[in-house]
Amino acid sequence: MQEREKFGSRLGFILVSAGCAVGLGNVWKFPYMCGKYGGAAFILVYLIFLVILGFPIMVCEFSVGRGSQRSCAASFKKLEPEGSNWHNYSYFGIAGNYLLMMFYTVVAGWMLYYCYRSLSGEFTGQTLTTEAVAERFSDMTGSPGILTFWMVVAVLISFGICSLGVQKGVEKITKVMMLCLLALIVVLAVHSVLLPGAGEGVKFYLIPDFGRMMDQGLGNVVFGAMSQAFFTLSIGMGSMAIFGSYLDRKHSLSGETVSIALLDTIVALMAGLIIIPACFSYNIEPGAGPSLIFITLPNIFNQMAGGRIWGTLFFLFLSFAALSTVVAVFENIISFAIDLWNWERKKAVLVNIVLLIVLSMPCILGFNLLSGIQPLGPGTGIMDLEDFLVSNNLLPIGSLVYLMFCTTRYGWGWENFIREANAGEGMKFPVIMRGYMTFVLPVIVLVIYVKGYWDMFSGQGLKYLAPWLLAAVVFLGFIAWFIFGGKHNRAK
Repeated sequence: MQEREKFGSRLGFILVSAGCAVGLGNVWKFPYMCGKYGGAAFILVYLIFLVILGFPIMVCEFSVGRGSQRSCAASFKKLEPEGSNWHNYSYFGIAGNYLLMMFYTVVAGWMLYYCYRSLSGEFTGQTLTTEAVAERFSDMTGSPGILTFWMVVAVLISFGICSLGVQKGVEKITKVMMLCLLALIVVLAVHSVLLPGAGEGVKFYLIPDFGRMMDQGLGNVVFGAMSQAFFTLSIGMGSMAIFGSYLDRKHSLSGETVSIALLDTIVALMAGLIIIPACFSYNIEPGAGPSLIFITLPNIFNQMAGGRIWGTLFFLFLSFAALSTVVAVFENIISFAIDLWNWERKKAVLVNIVLLIVLSMPCILGFNLLSGIQPLGPGTGIMDLEDFLVSNNLLPIGSLVYLMFCTTRYGWGWENFIREANAGEGMKFPVIMRGYMTFVLPVIVLVIYVKGYWDMFSGQGLKYLAPWLLAAVVFLGFIAWFIFGGKHNRAK
């Protein structure tokens, strides 16, 4: 087995892990949800769930990584009790990372392409209607050649960074990328809040409005905050465990987790300060999803003084957010080959460059040549299916597996977990959370899992809901059999 690399600094670990957590969902989903569910009132609920939901699961994943000094491909096998089958979940973790990159590389390519288009002045110097901007977005997704080219650029940049190693590549370059991202987001936010009429947008976004929150239904607000807190940290597929495996034991994991969660939240909040005030300044209703990024905002930059500069900086910020995630997950993918087959890093990089380019093609073709394939119902595509499999299945179930592995006597066990989590200086993980993590938190994760299915299919009838619910039951049963089918000795 090759000697395992380590991070060169604590800051590097925090920024790389935060880079994995900071994604495009921070930009187009969080601001919209804040505006819809009562601004700062929603933020308060979100922060509560970040502490009681995201924080403990992330500490679990970091602990498994640092305790095993392996990626999720081999971490369970090293830590599990003799004769148990927890290591079988590794295959789902590996599959989840590949599935995520099968569409996220395409989206990262979109960001790079829009940065190039904005820099070239395509969205400025002429009168563009919202319909015209939307048509240009459709032209992009309708062109397999354009999508493939920019996807390949994103793949080559990211694997190129990973090929340099943990310290010289992933840590060094991601650190610069994240610091640039933070600087860009501050500059863009300051510019946005100083636009004429932006004050109303700031009030809409940051002043608590409990009336608006109650109008949306308290249950909807609570679940929205719960699900956002859960998904924002990219937990459940070993994406954080890999960085824990590169970490020394000088500092406790709770303090590191708090720093990463705070950084992720700051980026999400600042993204809202860019988008919401700008929309109010130009009398545009802030929407949700890709249309906000690729249609609404280019139209705003077109109307804005110096829009070419601000638009380019905005899409550069988005490119950093996307690429930091891609680099982090690619590092996890490379570590699979290193841990399982003892491959050299460069061999793992070269093989996976080809593999990821090929695996990303169904997503690209799903927007054009294969657009007739709608596996989740009308209006969906291959990318929606890939996102659904990752976000609505592997992330919540993976989080449940990490929780049970760290808390039950049939897995690694609470004593081993708490010893690893609290090793080093700094904030200690509260032992009082044992009962909550063992009995309450798994139920919350299962509720999120079931609610995700309901939200996806509730408007489409049993025709689409029934087969996927059946598939979910089979999936859960298969994982339970896969993990608990062997002899389990009690964890010491």
